[in-house]
Amino acid sequence: KEGTVTQKLFINNDKTRMESPQGIAITRLDKKVMWMLMPEQKMYMEMPLNPSNVPATSEKYPGELERTLIGKETVDGRMTDKYRIAYTAAGVKTVIFQWFAPDIGMPVKTAAEDGSWMMEYKNIKMGRQPDSLFEIPAGYSKMSMEMPSMDDMPVDVEY
Repeated sequence: KEGTVTQKLFINNDKTRMESPQGIAITRLDKKVMWMLMPEQKMYMEMPLNPSNVPATSEKYPGELERTLIGKETVDGRMTDKYRIAYTAAGVKTVIFQWFAPDIGMPVKTAAEDGSWMMEYKNIKMGRQPDSLFEIPAGYSKMSMEMPSMDDMPVDVEY
């Protein structure tokens, strides 16, 4: 409903890199960390990894309760197995559809059962990805996310 967002996604086992006009997100399951790169500023933020922010690239859905095969469908020229999946996240049960492509071992489309959102991977190219894609580039500075202490805050008190 909000429109289409185009991103590039690179995957190497437990590492992902998602490039969008807003910036670059690198998730590292091996380090349990997510880096948000801001190329224009040559800066990055480091955050603990939130599994719900990791692109869905495996068959099993986090918090999955039930999976029902509905049938086979072609998505972007690729034969897929379409599933109805019930899962829980933050204590809320949700139902989605997933189109899983067995030939590449990942879902190529996921959608809410109520039709409120849909995500589809297109123009998939298989091949080895350079390890450097999943690292912070040289010359980037870490952006601090710490809150200043009260001693550092300017105080303007009127009585």
